[in-house]
Amino acid sequence: MARLLSRLAAILVAACLLFTSQALTTPERAAAADPGYLMVHFTGEGSTNQQMYLSHSTDGLHWNDLNGGGMVLRSTVGTKGVRDPALVRSPDGSKYWIIATDLCIGCGQSWGDSISNGSRNLVVWESTDLATWSQPRLLNVAGAIPDGRNAWAPEAIWNPATNDYVLYWATNATLNGVLKHRIYYARTSDFQTITTPQLYIDRPGTQGIIDTQIIDVPSGVGDYRYVRASGDGQITLEGSNSILGTWTTLGDLSGVGLTGAMVEGPMWMKFNGSNKWAVYVDQYASNGGYMPVVTTNPSDPSTYQVPASGSYDMGVNKKRHGWILNMTAAEESRVLARWPNTTANRLQSYNFQDRYVRHTNFDVRIDQNVSTSQDSQFRMRTGLVGSGTVSFESVNFPGYFLRHSAFDFQLAYNDGTAGFAQDATFRQVAGLADTTWSSFQSYNYPDRYIRHYAYELRLDPISTATARSDATFRVTS
Repeated sequence: MARLLSRLAAILVAACLLFTSQALTTPERAAAADPGYLMVHFTGEGSTNQQMYLSHSTDGLHWNDLNGGGMVLRSTVGTKGVRDPALVRSPDGSKYWIIATDLCIGCGQSWGDSISNGSRNLVVWESTDLATWSQPRLLNVAGAIPDGRNAWAPEAIWNPATNDYVLYWATNATLNGVLKHRIYYARTSDFQTITTPQLYIDRPGTQGIIDTQIIDVPSGVGDYRYVRASGDGQITLEGSNSILGTWTTLGDLSGVGLTGAMVEGPMWMKFNGSNKWAVYVDQYASNGGYMPVVTTNPSDPSTYQVPASGSYDMGVNKKRHGWILNMTAAEESRVLARWPNTTANRLQSYNFQDRYVRHTNFDVRIDQNVSTSQDSQFRMRTGLVGSGTVSFESVNFPGYFLRHSAFDFQLAYNDGTAGFAQDATFRQVAGLADTTWSSFQSYNYPDRYIRHYAYELRLDPISTATARSDATFRVTS
């Protein structure tokens, strides 16, 4: 009971800070023309929330969910769920990776399972433009750790001293007779192969450590080139001038009323155009999601401040442990064009109005009783071949589109080829059976239209009244 009362008191202190810190200085909003910030994150438990989501901000404090608040990447490998993503940009900006925990709580795996016998893999996506991503793949990082039982919360940072990336994560393993989470690291240049994992961070006794993230600090700010924030019973701050060198403990966030019993998942961000930073922390104890704690010197705990209530807005989706990228103008343009807030719609059959287009095992048909199923939801994007056309992207399998192959339809992953783009692109025209509805003419076979036959979706020439009815649909929510 004493421990419970202490924890409640700590939460009350933090809440009071939020409402009484009106005088605290917060960074001004960036001008609309300035490049903004991209956050990659997950949103909660379950198979849908434990996927990849994106949010955008112009000032680093007010966030808007992209893609209509829907997921942008879905893991189809490992546990088929992902958490704790990091977004890594190569030094020359030519390649990007998302690396994430292979974990799906509440969809066949419990916390106990994942702690004692979880996935030893990370999930990895690659991109050259932040807009088009590869299929996910698994990277085994903990299999070579003696008694390694999982791999959680991966992060990575470019190390100029070795000209490659330091990839680091938490693994629950037994060392010197003590079973707990420690941070391990390996080096990699491509996130496909890694060096033998080594112990990176270990706390005394039985104290574990799970979440840690490093930020590169410019010269002239504080005493250290690198500062890391870690969840280890507190949100502990440490400084070093070498990523793989000796680290010095600087303090923690308890001075602003935030203890490890209240917050976790530290996530760094630098504000554009000023020597101001934020470390976002997840208020897991109160189920409050992320909040920013701002500073002008990451290596000095006395400079951290909790922003005034109402000075930040995390958007509609809850943001859970992720990563924030300061985008260039070109990156921002590509990201916002790829994931506009397009409404999710359904395609209702004209002559079987209780049936809607849906995918099942990547086949496509019209079915009844789909009102609660995301399998029947699609985003009508600007066509993959360009303006004046449309393509249908799956809501629950983002990156997968309705595509014809040998005039049969399937839900298929966009491989980026011209052939795929043409097969997945259509012209929306007046309904062939009712002009108040719609029909969809093939881009590369303009004499054919999307139609259903025996409830299966096909691409066919249309010459009869029945076929015209089969090829007519209503776009509806």
